[in-house]
Amino acid sequence: MDTDPQARRAGVLLHPRALPSRRLDADAERWLDLLQRGGFRLWQVLPMNIPDATGSPYQSCSAFAADPAWLPEEDEAVDPGAVAAYAERESVWLDDFALFRVIRFRQGMRPWTEWPEPLKWRDADALAELRAREADTIAHIVEQQYRLDRRWAALRRIATERDILLFGDMPLFVAHDSADVWAHPHLFRLDDAGRPTVVAGVPPDYFSATGQRWGNPLYDWDAMQAEGFAWWLARWRRKLAWFDLVRLDHFRGLEAVWSIPADAPTAAEGEWQPVPGAALLETLRQAFPELPIVAENLGLITPEVEALRQRFGLPGMAVLQFAFDGFPDNPHKPWNIGPDTVVYTGTHDNDTTNGWYASLDEAARAEVRRQLGVTEIDDAAALLCGVAIDSAARLAVLPLQDVLGLGSEARYNRPGTVEGNWQWQFHWETLDEQRFLSLRDRIRHAGR
Repeated sequence: MDTDPQARRAGVLLHPRALPSRRLDADAERWLDLLQRGGFRLWQVLPMNIPDATGSPYQSCSAFAADPAWLPEEDEAVDPGAVAAYAERESVWLDDFALFRVIRFRQGMRPWTEWPEPLKWRDADALAELRAREADTIAHIVEQQYRLDRRWAALRRIATERDILLFGDMPLFVAHDSADVWAHPHLFRLDDAGRPTVVAGVPPDYFSATGQRWGNPLYDWDAMQAEGFAWWLARWRRKLAWFDLVRLDHFRGLEAVWSIPADAPTAAEGEWQPVPGAALLETLRQAFPELPIVAENLGLITPEVEALRQRFGLPGMAVLQFAFDGFPDNPHKPWNIGPDTVVYTGTHDNDTTNGWYASLDEAARAEVRRQLGVTEIDDAAALLCGVAIDSAARLAVLPLQDVLGLGSEARYNRPGTVEGNWQWQFHWETLDEQRFLSLRDRIRHAGR
């Protein structure tokens, strides 16, 4: 069995929420078995944190806690001693998370900036009283996280036995209404009332005249660096306990961030501010020498961002749906993709490949055919899956929707919208297993 993490591999992108049960139960084990039979040796997921009210896993009440909704309906009993040992081991985040969840529920789900002052500012006596009064609820929250870790560890053992790497996802920023900001307000740029003074986003571009205003609070990088990036080390230690490698979303934010005044109505009023990303990555490399990070470097990426990525030997991303323009140096074109890349047909934010191709006008379709050297395309998903597998990229990752050749009805997310996302799921009785397994020989012939 080839367990080299640097080996060429093909994988599938599927968030566990899209499993038939939407849980980490027998369906997840059956999924790992299907991956192995199909010749795939990597499973990529989206963030496993608790999603926000819209279902987005990229905005969560905790950067550390997993979503209790993942738990199987039937689970084994727990050993109280094991739970206690787990709580001690994870104390850097777990106690704060449990307190945050309890208070937020008792406060009618209001954001922490609207809590009574003693709870808002973590008065020691107020928190001690809460711990005593809500001991059973806190213990239940802690036990849930223990069960989640135990269940994922079991799946990771199964994956390892099948030579399948688990590929996670980490948003760069965290939500303001989160246990992380409440517990560590000094690490974020907040005013005296706990509200952000500046927020994250991206500047105006071809797609938006006003840019994107995400609203996440920006980090106080001076404070983080003064603490030796302890919060980041804890966050990465948690992620790497779950995954073999992790995609860092919005990697360009480690070189500079688009800083938007919190009272600005759009992102157009922002400005670029430098970030000590090299110092952070060097600290992470000292702690995790292999630095198993994939840099999400999509969009408008500057030479400085690419220099930072290359300095630390981090693979970037290429998306074949972005390849078919008139610029020969486009890094997404198949012939420009090098080994230090994870290539995708599309991501969770793209339409499915068949949906994408169907949406193009005839001139754009003709350009796709010309660049790929074909006279007609009946199944764009099958064609681009093959291109990705045959590419020089070390990792080729295919959304399950593209492996199955599905159309726009199976799209997972439409950026900039809040309705109808993160809902698609497959069902075993309708999954085209023959088509899924049909890529096995091509994967093997490509040395994956």
